Amino acid sequence: MGLRESSTYPVRVIRPGAQDDILRQFRWYLVEQDAPNAAFRFMEAVEASVEQLLSMPYIGAPRELRSQALEGLRFWPVRDFDDFLIFYVVVEDTVRVIRILHGKRDLDRILKKEPADDDKLQ
Repeated sequence: MGLRESSTYPVRVIRPGAQDDILRQFRWYLVEQDAPNAAFRFMEAVEASVEQLLSMPYIGAPRELRSQALEGLRFWPVRDFDDFLIFYVVVEDTVRVIRILHGKRDLDRILKKEPADDDKLQ
């Protein structure tokens, strides 16, 4: 049973890889760039972008991979940080954020290494 596109998804799961991506970028702005304002804006932008996905989960473009582990993968830019993409899947009443990556990275190589999305990874 899946929810319609217009439904509000009550559940979100940020997978460990995505959590690491967020913290890594936050630290880069904060420490490497000495830009605390940018670091906190990035965190707020990620939060706002994920909230947008919760209200409109199919807004992101589909991303085809040769791996079946992430069937239904979609992506959406982080607001005001458009080079960063949120990769996610919609599973029943849940939006699961898989990774948040800079668009210039080797996305296919990184995403193909992601394990199958199951309840153990919440």
